[in-house]
Amino acid sequence: MVTTAPGVAAQSNPSAPAGRTRVAVAGATGYAGQELVRLLARHPQVVLTDAMSSGATSAPRPLPALRRVWDGTVTALNVDQLVSNADIVFLALPEAASAEVGSALVQRGVRVIDLSGAFRIRNDADRQRWYPATASLPPGVVYALPERHAATIREARLVSCPGCYPTAALLALEPLTEAGLLEGSIVVDAKSGISGAGKAPSDRTHFCENHGSVAAYGIFSHRHTAEIEQELGARVTFVPHLVPLDRGILETIYVSLKPGTTEAQVTEAMQRAYASAPFVRLTGNELPEIKHVAHTNFCDIGWRVDEAGARLVMVVVLDNLVKGAAGQAVQNLNILLDLDERTGLL
Repeated sequence: MVTTAPGVAAQSNPSAPAGRTRVAVAGATGYAGQELVRLLARHPQVVLTDAMSSGATSAPRPLPALRRVWDGTVTALNVDQLVSNADIVFLALPEAASAEVGSALVQRGVRVIDLSGAFRIRNDADRQRWYPATASLPPGVVYALPERHAATIREARLVSCPGCYPTAALLALEPLTEAGLLEGSIVVDAKSGISGAGKAPSDRTHFCENHGSVAAYGIFSHRHTAEIEQELGARVTFVPHLVPLDRGILETIYVSLKPGTTEAQVTEAMQRAYASAPFVRLTGNELPEIKHVAHTNFCDIGWRVDEAGARLVMVVVLDNLVKGAAGQAVQNLNILLDLDERTGLL
């Protein structure tokens, strides 16, 4: 069990300044968790009441990288304290812990924004394959890609943020599937920086194994495939790669267009979908790069069309820790609170 910390009494219920919402972070010591603390500590409409680790027995610790941004102490995970001190809790926990803590918080009336995969998959059989700790979905779960699901996010009790790879793929592909422009195979060739593998060290993330190398992994077996296919309603070949960067994702997407589809139709579908989206930047024939989006909440999308061959290549980039994780979670918070989506992110 990870829901309470033995010997730690719940703190008194802290009040928020007028007009500000109380928020807390569980899993604050990971890469995405630290990004959340950094963003929430400076958000003008919330007060960060607690930042907790991923375990109930963790020793208190500071976050030196955030000194003078947030000078609090990360404490042990304690659900009672979260319920007492926060109106909305962000979970940056491993999937099994999120499945337990997220459900417990929702049952006790706290709204949750979850960054793990625990609540993303709606089909029971698929979810049991990829996230077996989540036996069932609690009421009020919404798969929450901000640009696509704002109306349902506003009413959610548990906001399930998309994965970093699916965020890039879905932002690129959903407008085209909705416009009926695609036909045939979809191939997503994805490359991610090492922070996408999480903070826990492994042979795969060892500096000497990654420096100067690029490696494919998870072919036909990556859990994000199910998430992309669920939202697109189509079969997808998804091949992720680990590249020696600290952060960032670049996806090159290869799709077949319906015969006769023009570049103008592709452009129109993309522009119509994101005309009012503050964090999606369409670059057209100018293909984007990871450096264009690092440390920001932007997703940049460019493309090239071969009209004669009915082929389309899209290039999508985002920062996996911001738009792919913490920034997107804060964007969803802004939608929940009926704020401008850019609040605290620009």
